[in-house]
Amino acid sequence: MERSPQGPVDRPPTIRGVAERAGVSKSLVSLVLQDSPRVSDAKRQAVLAAIEELGYRPNAAARSLVARRTHTVGVLLNDLRNPWFVELLDGLNSVLHAENLRMLMADSRLGRRTGEDATRAFLELQVDGLVAVGTLPDAAALAEAAERLPIVIAGTHDPKLPTVDTVANDDERGARLATEHLIGLGHRRIAHIAGRGSVGELRSRGFAAAMREHGLGEELTIEPGDGTEEGGYRAAVRMLGGSGGSGGSGGSGASGRSGAALAAGGQVGAARERPTAVFAFNDISAVGALSAAQELGLAVPRDLSLIGCDNTYLARIRHLWLTTVNNAGDDVGRRAAQCLLDRMAHPTRPAARQLVAPSLEIRGTTAPPP
Repeated sequence: MERSPQGPVDRPPTIRGVAERAGVSKSLVSLVLQDSPRVSDAKRQAVLAAIEELGYRPNAAARSLVARRTHTVGVLLNDLRNPWFVELLDGLNSVLHAENLRMLMADSRLGRRTGEDATRAFLELQVDGLVAVGTLPDAAALAEAAERLPIVIAGTHDPKLPTVDTVANDDERGARLATEHLIGLGHRRIAHIAGRGSVGELRSRGFAAAMREHGLGEELTIEPGDGTEEGGYRAAVRMLGGSGGSGGSGGSGASGRSGAALAAGGQVGAARERPTAVFAFNDISAVGALSAAQELGLAVPRDLSLIGCDNTYLARIRHLWLTTVNNAGDDVGRRAAQCLLDRMAHPTRPAARQLVAPSLEIRGTTAPPP
């Protein structure tokens, strides 16, 4: 304890204090902290005992300057509200944590609102690597950052950069699985609530290709969505609210919310018959579609089959029990982490691209058409 004119002052123990207590040099204490094999057992034990007695904690910032590493990884997310990203993060963190790397996260959606550049912030924090999760708006910033640190893109397919690895789902194949399941049940009038970005394009492409291959090109309907519950709800109202297909009340049970959605773009009295099945871009959109169907008096799956994508915790809620495409977010995260570790070890190797194979989880929202 040191003294000042105002009295005793408590200061945290320093590496110098540890060295004095152990009777060794500061450099030898540093070697012990780095777990160097060049220290004898006797001196190592003396240093560790002094550290324990004094309650010394190494200065992480100072150690980072010496080692030229911060042992942190930046994670830039497209949208923290998407539960599939949470499962991806869980897999990502499990591998990084085992390698003594800590995640620092930023939401690019928030950055767009505030005008902040999270990519530049990560560079200023001198992270050891960066994982970009989901479709990001500023590919140029990512390309610039890739010249200075290892980067992996996870959960989407763009941008394609020379030294940036990509780990994504086989989204076109997943959409085919969903569509072929509905066709196999006997559905012919099948609609798709689309999403945005490269993932949305690939899922729409897989849906349309499967429909055409089964001679149902004239029956397919694609409605734009935005990957949110509200977007799925509004798209479903546009598809379901205006025609009087078999089963249900055709809209007699719609609430004021349905009316608002219809006024915003619903197709009342459309010539095309109402779909008997809907494949949604993701589970969140499917939940919105389920709400729309219920408000329109359609029972799922009796009157309308519904299938989502991503197999998030939402799909596994017993009350919903949603048939969905399993995109194995945890596996994507683990693979992305391993790619980042490999990229950190070999920063100049050519970019690699991994696609994780999807599977179908059949639950309680799909059945033969009425």
